[in-house]
Amino acid sequence: MLQSVLYALASVILVSLVSLIGAVSLFFNGGKLDRILTLLVSLSAGSLLGGAFFHLIPEIVEKQGGFPISIPLSIIGGILLFFAVEKFIHWRHCHYSITDHHQHHLALMNLVGDGVHNFIDGMIIAVSYLASVPAGIAATIAVVLHEIPQEIGDFGVLLYSGWSKGKALMFNFFSALIAVVGAVVGLMLGASSDSFVAIILPFAAGGFIYIAGTDLIPELHKECHSKETFWRISLIHFLAMVVGIGLMLALTLVE
Repeated sequence: MLQSVLYALASVILVSLVSLIGAVSLFFNGGKLDRILTLLVSLSAGSLLGGAFFHLIPEIVEKQGGFPISIPLSIIGGILLFFAVEKFIHWRHCHYSITDHHQHHLALMNLVGDGVHNFIDGMIIAVSYLASVPAGIAATIAVVLHEIPQEIGDFGVLLYSGWSKGKALMFNFFSALIAVVGAVVGLMLGASSDSFVAIILPFAAGGFIYIAGTDLIPELHKECHSKETFWRISLIHFLAMVVGIGLMLALTLVE
């Protein structure tokens, strides 16, 4: 138990530090940054799918001693939960038109939405470590790869809202630290109830599948390229996704 707690806390602190990567975007021009981000999005999509199917779902089946109907229902419940959370966040973002007067609302709502997301990420990482250390490592890698392009985007939103670079980095980091709170809550609930881990894991798997399928992969389809580069870029995205899946598969060897 102590090992799981230490691993979980170290992992969420690492995830929180990823929020500072937004500053790196200042050293790249727009075109080069876009190429790097789409590569990371592809890698992240693969790692999330691999984490769900190679680690979280097998852990659920092992704990349940089979594959009862409650498992797919819970996975679908996780997909619906993430859909509902994202709908709420998007509604808050769109509640105000983007004008000079309302730019501060955009920044604050972005931080609130990111904070909710980070809390859930922290809880997923903690519960995954309570299931097994390899599952926790897989969840951490998947979350980190997903957070890199997201945090760069969040940093850009705060700059667009008129915040200074220092203020944007500081508040983005504070929002990221909410993952630590989520991890502590997950560890406390998981320690007090064995059934909590079995309940949360399928929701986490559904969340990973939802993010990969509705947020990340569609972004790759939006990319526009000339006929000369379309197949080359598409192949790179495909291979990066396969690498992400392969990374999660390789982690099963340490279990």
